[in-house]
Amino acid sequence: MADCTVVVPTTLAETLAVLAQAGEDAVPVAGGVWVTLTLRSGLVRPRVLLSLRRLAELGDVALEHDGSLRLGALLTHRAVERSPLVRAHWPVLAETLADVANVRVREQATLVGNLCEADPASDPPAVLAALGATVELASWRGQRVMPVAEFIRGAYETARDPDELVTSIRIPPLPAGAGTAYCKFRTRSHEDRPAVGVAAVVALDSAGRVTHLEVVVGAAGDRPQRVPEALAAVPGAEFDDELVTALADAYAGAVETVSDLRASAWYRREMVRVFVARALRLAAHRAGWCVGEGPRV
Repeated sequence: MADCTVVVPTTLAETLAVLAQAGEDAVPVAGGVWVTLTLRSGLVRPRVLLSLRRLAELGDVALEHDGSLRLGALLTHRAVERSPLVRAHWPVLAETLADVANVRVREQATLVGNLCEADPASDPPAVLAALGATVELASWRGQRVMPVAEFIRGAYETARDPDELVTSIRIPPLPAGAGTAYCKFRTRSHEDRPAVGVAAVVALDSAGRVTHLEVVVGAAGDRPQRVPEALAAVPGAEFDDELVTALADAYAGAVETVSDLRASAWYRREMVRVFVARALRLAAHRAGWCVGEGPRV
């Protein structure tokens, strides 16, 4: 840390110029929760700490003309959790963030920082991936947009290049009438970090047939996971116990799981089966459908 320089730019252009020059030697800092931990442990040894706190344009919550939500890189978990726009249109995200760590951490840690950390035992990535969220990256070379599901490549590994800055997250509007859910399994009652987390989005027509369905499993492996082969056959199918069981079995058989202090790979796989079914049923219920009973009046 003795040789580390703290740079506090006031414009995005200045920030990108520093990243272009310093590259891997620079670490952007927003909330600073992850950076502080890794600095203390010696996991990162940057030459430049690039503070983003004066970039006011990265602190907005904005509803775009197409109905999508833009969340700036400086927004904390707490700010997103309490946003009226998020609560009204993407309530599953607000619910998820309200159960992350504790209020002191949520007041400091940023949502974009959480994605850039790419910690496998984290809740937001699976939910954002299920919602179809994208990240927007900027550099002197230009801008690009990437789905959250592709941005996180593995444990603590993302697709961000050293000269890039993630400036925002964009979440598209939910399909009409969609229900959403996030269910997580914890093996330790004293902590919030999941051993398995499942996010689901379900939209049905008046006959109970699927018009949109998405399932993403987090924390089971080294990145958020979906099973495209299982989801491809779902549109138009009747949403019933048979479909729920088939999807739960397909995910349990396909997702990669790891063994660690929270759970073994085998146990995680069994919990994937349980929590995929649980998340699907809750999302369908919130969409106005009760499995086995039809639509709620």
